This record gives sequence, C-alpha cells and structure tokens, in this order.
Amino acid sequence: MPYDPSAFPPFAVTVDLVVLTVRRHALCALVVRRGEPPYQGRWALPGGFVRIDEDLGAAAARELTEETGLHVQGPGDRHTGAHLEQLATYGDPGRDPRMRVVSVAHLVLAPDLPAPTAGGDADSVRWAPVDTLLPPGEPSGSGPDRSGGQPALLAFDHSRILADGVERARSKIEYSSLATAFCPPEFTVGELRRVYEAVWGVALDPRNFHRKVTGTPGFLVPTGGTTTRQGGRPAQLFRAGGATVLNPPMLRPEV
Repeated sequence: MPYDPSAFPPFAVTVDLVVLTVRRHALCALVVRRGEPPYQGRWALPGGFVRIDEDLGAAAARELTEETGLHVQGPGDRHTGAHLEQLATYGDPGRDPRMRVVSVAHLVLAPDLPAPTAGGDADSVRWAPVDTLLPPGEPSGSGPDRSGGQPALLAFDHSRILADGVERARSKIEYSSLATAFCPPEFTVGELRRVYEAVWGVALDPRNFHRKVTGTPGFLVPTGGTTTRQGGRPAQLFRAGGATVLNPPMLRPEV
C-alpha cells in the first residue's frame, strides 16, 4: 500500500538547550522569556523545532545562535566557543499543548559569558542562578530564590530538563576534564576550584584540590606564566591538558 502521511497524527521534534556557565561564582543557566504562545511571557530554555533538512546537532547549534547570539565551538577552537553534547530525549505525550512533540535536549557548557542577545521567538534572555530556577525536590533546587520569592516556574517540562542537565554537568566533571570548558584558555588552579565549587555547590579545601588536579596525569599543563588578577601573590597559569578521562577521578564530596 502507498504511504499516506495524512493517516498519521501530527508529530514534531524539537531541540531544547541547557546552557550552563559560571558567573559571579554561581552556576547559571540561560533562559529566554517566550514571546509567543504557548506559555507566552514565561521563562523557558532556549530551543525550537528541528527543520526538515537538518540533523539534531545542527538544529541545536542554530537555535543557540538565533535565540542568544552564542556559537558552538568548532574543531580545534575548544576555548572560543561553547561545548555542546546531547543530553536526553523527552517524549511525554502531554508535554506540549500544541501537538505531540518529542524534544532532544542538549547540554551546552561555556566560560563566563557576557549578557546574551535575544532573537528568534524569544522576548528577552538572561543568565539566572540554577537554584532560582529549580523548585524544591529537584536536584540543585533550593527553595526560595535569593530575592525571597519562589523559584521561577519554567515553561513545558523545562524544569526537569534543566535538573537533568545540571546533574549531568555535576557528574561529568568528576571523571572528565569538562570542568575546563567553564574556564578561559589560561586559568589558575583557584579559578578551576571555583568552577567545581559552583557546579557542585560545595566548598573545597584549596590545598587538597591543588594537589589532586596538579597530580592527575594529563589534566592540567603549566603555561609558564602567572597572573595577579585574583589579587595577592602571582598565581601560576595552566591550560587544559590532553586527558579527557581523569584517573583518578575528582569525586564529589558528600553533602
């Protein structure tokens, strides 16, 4: 029998982006205020529909640029763009009131970035600490936000997607060198430690941390330079080494 597409219900695929960075020593996520229904005026993760002629990675990169002005890194420019990887797929039948929509979420990690630029169907865009976006009970959710109000309720199922992205980032920096994706090309051990503290939400002992990261083969490479941007005595500068898997891993402290 000939294939008849009208015999099947409408179905769409979207990409949603969990974009994380460290700003002012806090783990922050990128959120956009929706300019169109459904959930018009509500904060949501950046994202949109996959075009008929593009793959998922291309759709994620396009939506990131269109809605925020940020770009994904290309081959060989690890520190000039954002790290992007596929996170998970979300397909609850009622997750989108318009039609049956399956979303393939992506995790994006980037160093401290300036205020992004809204575009596409986004009314505005901002960085927000993750603990002001996740409700109590979700990983990293800490109840009321820092202004005394309740966490912002994200559109669709984006609170769940954000929580999954935060947990992925927390887990991956234990056993991979991905924490350096939050750092500039050259950084100090203290700056790297503050990344771990922001992502994990814990305080780390500076001496033990220094010993672990400098003693892990292939994790960090000295550049030969120093900096005083942290104040006090000059601190040694490092860059990311060639290791992608950390052995031994940087285990997350019990909290």
